[in-house]
Amino acid sequence: MTELIDFISNNIQMIYIVVLMIFVGVEIIGHVPAVLHTPLMSGANAIHGVVIIGAILVLLGVNPDNYLGQSLGFVAVLLGTLNVVGGFVVTDRMLEMFKKKK
Repeated sequence: MTELIDFISNNIQMIYIVVLMIFVGVEIIGHVPAVLHTPLMSGANAIHGVVIIGAILVLLGVNPDNYLGQSLGFVAVLLGTLNVVGGFVVTDRMLEMFKKKK
């Protein structure tokens, strides 16, 4: 528990920046018109692919005794993968709308 408190106290500015990024991201995405959400999701797939690669590289460098680091790395890889797969599913459904019906 003291390791977690030390981590938070040593990285409090980084935590503030992440929380601020979350609020700004929600505010920006909330004002995007509904017509642009699907192309925006499609474009974000490439970014999340880079996030997955970065999370894997960071996870490879984590000390095997650092269970918190391993857990956060695993969650980052898992959520990034889910986001990429979801984006491809949405993009596929969007492209199906433009095909001619029989």
